[in-house]
Parts: sequence; structure tokens; C-alpha cells
Amino acid sequence: MSKVFITGLGFITSIGNDAASVSQSLRELKHGMALYPPFQRPDCPVKVSAPIKDFSTDSFDPEDWTYPDRYCPRRDTLRSMGPNAFYGWCAMQQAVEDARLSEADTSNEDTGLYAASGGTPGMLGHLLHRMHTQGVMRCPPLGIVASIAGTLNFNLVAHYKIKGASTGFSSACASSSHALGFAFDEISRGRQKRMFVVGAEDGNMDAILPFAGMRTLSQQTDPAKASRPFDAARDGFVGTGGATALVLESQEEVFRRGATPYCEVFGWGQASDGHNVAISHPEGSGLATAIRHALRSTALNPADIDYINAHATSTTIGDLSEAKAIRSVFGDAGARPLVSSTKALTGHGLSLAGAMETGFCALALREGFIPGSAHITEIDPGCADLNIIRKTETRQVTHALNNSSGFGGANVAIVLRKV
Repeated sequence: MSKVFITGLGFITSIGNDAASVSQSLRELKHGMALYPPFQRPDCPVKVSAPIKDFSTDSFDPEDWTYPDRYCPRRDTLRSMGPNAFYGWCAMQQAVEDARLSEADTSNEDTGLYAASGGTPGMLGHLLHRMHTQGVMRCPPLGIVASIAGTLNFNLVAHYKIKGASTGFSSACASSSHALGFAFDEISRGRQKRMFVVGAEDGNMDAILPFAGMRTLSQQTDPAKASRPFDAARDGFVGTGGATALVLESQEEVFRRGATPYCEVFGWGQASDGHNVAISHPEGSGLATAIRHALRSTALNPADIDYINAHATSTTIGDLSEAKAIRSVFGDAGARPLVSSTKALTGHGLSLAGAMETGFCALALREGFIPGSAHITEIDPGCADLNIIRKTETRQVTHALNNSSGFGGANVAIVLRKV
């Protein structure tokens, strides 16, 4: 079994579009929430989102998009992309550069890519409307490729000439954590030497606003109060989009290339609630099992985990469920790891969340800090016994745990270790 390391990161997020700016935002607890213009209408109870800065991707024609000068996609590259795929393309470019990979490193049978995205619902709706109103043949030839859930892996595999294992994962908000866990397995079991893991979402009105009907979005009008995991007055999550790309490599490849890893991916676990199609188990049983599986895979004890990046999205039910899961695993063992939810800063990236927050943990492990859990005014009594830190702390820890949960009660826990 080979050890697996994260050697490259790429970020397009509401708190920064590269590793340096993301790290600074995490340290300073600088959030990415704002009043979102498409939501400012009388019939919309939701007012706040966490938009991506310096990108404009609202048009259904990619040639109308604007983005930073460092990215120079060809027209034929953009034609098959929705916003999430373009964010992923940009984040992957960063990750390739950060890991110092050559084209030969990227495009070979030993390098694969696992991705996660909900697709581009706005574009798909636009295409279906054209088909029904203007005629069957009025859909663009690459419209389906650009809009359905697999668009992220379709595009990245093609444009980066990936020849190894590739697929997309669909377990809602646990998707990119599942992608990372199975990418870890590909490398640790010797099937691949290198894997890209990419999570991405559009983060626009059509991707976020349908969650209002589920009563899961915050209706706060103050961006600084809209996303506040573990707070007694939390009222839902804030939607966001963007992308994160991670480069995972075997120990042999790290040595061969002389790469400097961010951290080691030490192990992972997963489990299902078997409870409800949309709501977490009230006792957090599935997540607790996933955490125990992750600890078992690494031969760690609960006391060995120094920090937990919680899935906590700022919903009433979800945060309490996770608190019970953490308590059942760590409290019963007398362990009190530090806990925070970086969604207080970024909002909730849906299928992107797991990859994005694993990237945050990788930065924290290498740079020696633990991001705080922002915007807590009064902690929920049901979470008060957890060791939740409200300010970023400068300290070096050894083991971090990243939790993710999705629709259908899908739960993933990933353990990272300082190099």
C-alpha cells in the first residue's frame, strides 16, 4: 500500500481565487458573502449568496464571459463548458502549476481524474426551452455536454488529455469527498500513480435558488449573519460555487519528482444514514460510523485527531446532527479536538464542499494554523460542549478530519496528516 500525498492545489472560491488569497481569508476570517443582485426582488425571500469575484459567467454564451487575464481558454474549449467546468478548468491549471507537473506527468495511463459537480441546471433549462419553443435541432451540438452532471469530468479529461481512471461522482454534498476517497484508493492500491480530484459548482441563481423551496437557505439580509454554523440563531445555508482542484500522488512519485507535499491523505471512511432522502439522521449515526471507519483505516484513536473541519452548513437540523456524531465518537473517548466550519466564510459549495475544505485543511496543516468558526454570537446549546474555536489559531497540528454529508444520508470522513 503506497502512501498518498497532496502535492498541488487550485482554488476558485468566494474567499479567493488562489491558494495565497484563500489562506489569508481563512487566517483573517474574511467571508465571501454579499447581497446577490438576482435575489433582490420582492418574490425572493433569499437575499445573500457567496459569489465568485473577478468572473462573470451569467451568459449562456461562453464567449460573453469575462475572467482574469491569466486564463486563456480557446474558443473551442469554452464551447463545451458551463460555468462549473470553466471554474474547474481554471482551478486545475493552478493545481498543475502548483505541483509543477509537466504534460507528460499529466497525460499518461498512470494519471487519472475523479470529479464532482451537479452540472449546469440553468443552461440545461435554457436548452430544453429552446428545443420546445424553437425546434429540436436548435440545441447547440455541445449543449448537453456543457450542461449535464458529468460536464466537469468530460471537459477536464478531454482538455487535459487524461488517460488514466476517470469518472464523476454524484452523492450531493458528499460528492467530491467520495471522489477524493476513491482517488486515494486508486493510488494506495497501486492502480494509479497520480489522481486529480476536482469539485465545482456554478453558484448562480439557478444552481442555488431551488434550495429555497426546501427551506434550507438563510433568509438573512446581513451578509455577515447569513452563514453562521453552530449559532443558536442560524436559519440556513448560503449558496456558493467555484472550484477546487487537488493533485494526489503516490509516495514513489513524490520522491521521483522531488515534490513538496502539503500533507498526507492518511485514510477515509464512509457510511449511510439509511434514514431520509434529504435530512440527516437526527442522532448523526451515519456520520459517526463514517468517522469510525476513517479512524479504523488509519489505526488512529479519537484522541489522535487534533482538528475537525465540520460539514456544518448552518442549517438547524444538520449542525445538531453532526454535533451528536462528533460527541458520540470523540466525547465518549474523552477526546476534545478543535472544531470549526469554514462554511461560515465560504458558504456551502454543495458537491464542491468536500474538495474545497480538504484543500483548506491541507493549507492549514502545511502553514501551521487552524481556521476559526466565524459569526457565532450565541452558540447553540446542543453544540456547546464541542471544542469550537471562534478565531483562527496559529498552531501546528498533526491530524485533521474533514467531514461531508449529502442527500440520502451519504457521509464521508477524510483523515489528513501533517508531513
